Amino acid sequence: MFQIGDNIVYPMHGAGIIEAIEEKEFSGKKQQYYVIKMSISNMQVMIPTHKILNFSIRPVTDILALKHIIHIFQHGESDSLLPWKQRYKVNTDKIKTGEIQKGAEVVRDLMRMKKEKALNASEKRMLDNAYEFLISELEVIKGITENQIKSFC
Repeated sequence: MFQIGDNIVYPMHGAGIIEAIEEKEFSGKKQQYYVIKMSISNMQVMIPTHKILNFSIRPVTDILALKHIIHIFQHGESDSLLPWKQRYKVNTDKIKTGEIQKGAEVVRDLMRMKKEKALNASEKRMLDNAYEFLISELEVIKGITENQIKSFC
């Protein structure tokens, strides 16, 4: 599915690059693994090639989809009426999907809330992480401009 050099997104970890496909033996059984270098943590992850879809790993978003996401980020509606515990769960579920649009919605909504009042420690940490995941993907999208990246600030 993926090739060496492909940029990918790993939910809850951000963007990474497939550095190698290696065969390893564990308990007498040989398997192929993707070796992924994560850009945020600089950590290396190994995932069996046959289980890659179970981890919701996906290719990096393309520039055409990004234009739609920027529009939603700038003009989409926020649901600020939820109690914070429910909002936290909804936002966590969005981030876990690994979808750039869902992550951008979390960043958008928490940034809007932050302008109105201080976020609690959990939501502040969530905003920081979601923003970091978002930026890690934006930085590797082919054809993205500096202004497009800044539209998420």
